[in-house]
Amino acid sequence: MLNKIEEAGSNKSTFYELLGGTKKIRELFETFYDIMDSDPKAVPIRALHQADLTSAREELFMFLTGWTGGPQLYIERYGHPFLRRKHMPFSIGEQERDQWMYCMIKAMQALKLDEKLMQKLAEQLYGVADFMRNQ
Repeated sequence: MLNKIEEAGSNKSTFYELLGGTKKIRELFETFYDIMDSDPKAVPIRALHQADLTSAREELFMFLTGWTGGPQLYIERYGHPFLRRKHMPFSIGEQERDQWMYCMIKAMQALKLDEKLMQKLAEQLYGVADFMRNQ
């Protein structure tokens, strides 16, 4: 999990703080799933999810709140996330990783995140998305 990042000239040290806390993180992941649910470029990655995205939205929000350095909501409710194990039943290759990142970057752009913050966050999320590949 991500704990600290370096941000020149900032007293804030985690993505959680830099993003603006729980409310902004929820907004980011709601936007992410809205994009996944509606963008034609995301059809293959969307097909890997259940028709109702309610639980996916909540679980990703909870996990990434903790991953960004905020409260460990996911771990408090479900225990260790075992991300790779949970994603093994799905065929995840470079295409799926890239579609996931496409949705995430579009969500960050939609929320008009600071360009440097967006770049750093995208780099870290890319590592997680790439780790999920099993194809």
